[in-house]
Amino acid sequence: MTTRTTTNRLVPFALGLGIALATTTFLRKRRTYDLRNKVVLITGGARGLGLVMARQLAKEGAKLAICARSTDQLETALHQLTALGAEVMALPCDVANQTDVEQLVERILTRFGRIDVLINNASVIQLGPFDNTTLQDYHEAMDINFFGSLHTIMAVVPQMRERKEGRIVNISSVGGKVGLPHLLPYSASKYAIGGFSKGLRSELAKDGIVVTTIFPGLLRTGSPRNAIIKGQHQDEYAWFKWVDSAPFLSAVAEDAAAEIITALKNGRAELVITLSGKLIAIFNELFPELTTNVFGLVNRFLPKPAANPNPQRKGYQSESSTSHQGFNKLSDQAAVRNNEF
Repeated sequence: MTTRTTTNRLVPFALGLGIALATTTFLRKRRTYDLRNKVVLITGGARGLGLVMARQLAKEGAKLAICARSTDQLETALHQLTALGAEVMALPCDVANQTDVEQLVERILTRFGRIDVLINNASVIQLGPFDNTTLQDYHEAMDINFFGSLHTIMAVVPQMRERKEGRIVNISSVGGKVGLPHLLPYSASKYAIGGFSKGLRSELAKDGIVVTTIFPGLLRTGSPRNAIIKGQHQDEYAWFKWVDSAPFLSAVAEDAAAEIITALKNGRAELVITLSGKLIAIFNELFPELTTNVFGLVNRFLPKPAANPNPQRKGYQSESSTSHQGFNKLSDQAAVRNNEF
């Protein structure tokens, strides 16, 4: 086959690809979603990324319903959001409990009459070596990170389907694209919600419901304080807080929230956030075996398992002098800013 023949065959392909990309961009711009006066439910909206998104949505003119398990954090978040001029409901709810979720949605519908947007952000992060994780740790991760999202989706879809309109944003993680050592329960649950969410988009498209899946990398929200730590608690927490704080590995939460809201408005199928997250995801797609080998090497430098029995501790219970040094101060500052205390 001559070079000219090969070039001639590639031209129609390149032209078709260009037309497809241009059409996708055009349609995305046409269907940009106006959030003013839309009713948005954010699970885990009282702190961290959920609260950062709620602040930005308040400025977009959305009506907000936020839920969390901590009533103290909900009250603080409510004051912050109402100060921005937003109409807000702040309701206690454990998304792992289906009855709790059904009652939550019923209360929101009673007040606002509808839920236009659901952002499934509630999540638990468990950190520790495989040898110190238990079956219960995996159940807990799945109950909150996967089934918690499923409960809210099942509760809001009927009224969205009735109106032939709605948006659902499911927050997975780069840990839902790449298996990460010492984060196995978290990674497993994030794979589950990521795969489910992408399939759900295909099924609900006929009903006018747009589903977007977000895969964030490391974000400086201050969330390590509330992570669940197993193994050598102080050592595990120190390395995790450091990578979560390092500017060259993690991103500012406010920038990530803005990207998520843009993806929501544009009806994106999926979005990977942070440069490091994108690089890891792409590298894993191209070289899956090499990726696992690299993380196998990384694992050799992580803390060794602790002797059993090994209780759970929160991040703030695992603080040490090391976990407050250097870049870690950025995480401490974010924790104060984003109601993680």
